[in-house]
Amino acid sequence: MTLKRIFVAAIFVLLAIQLPRNAQAQSKSLAASLGIAVFPSAGQSQTVQSTDEASCYSWAVKNTGVDPFQAQKQAQEKTASAQQQAANANAGAGMGGAARGAAGGALIGAIAGDAGKGAAIGAATGFVAGRVRKRHNEAQAQEYTQNVQNATAQQMDTFKKAFSACLESKKYIVK
Repeated sequence: MTLKRIFVAAIFVLLAIQLPRNAQAQSKSLAASLGIAVFPSAGQSQTVQSTDEASCYSWAVKNTGVDPFQAQKQAQEKTASAQQQAANANAGAGMGGAARGAAGGALIGAIAGDAGKGAAIGAATGFVAGRVRKRHNEAQAQEYTQNVQNATAQQMDTFKKAFSACLESKKYIVK
């Protein structure tokens, strides 16, 4: 019975030792999460490298005004908002245009003597105009999204240059 308890205790000790190693191996460094490869050229330990990365991250945020994780989140929120606005503006664009066109066409047709024919022409014209507005709104939303993505990419490049320069000053090779 004592041997069994020692065996079970030994297994628990081995598992306790192994779990932190696995957790460390699976966690990504700050630089790696930004897509930057960092190699300690002066023999820095992993703990020292993590501390250096954190201080360089803070320094780069302070000096560039860009927090990359916040910038990406804001870009996603802006593009989602633009897409939602375009979707709301486009809801029933063709049918709404047709209804407005039919009403206008009926009015003009009544004056000309054939309200039914005027309404039909107006509905077709309104439907086409509504679809054109829809495509225009979608193109504007797409252009806005592209502009936001480009601006965010420029901000990220600026941040990465500052972050890398800081790490290089601390004797790391950065790629």
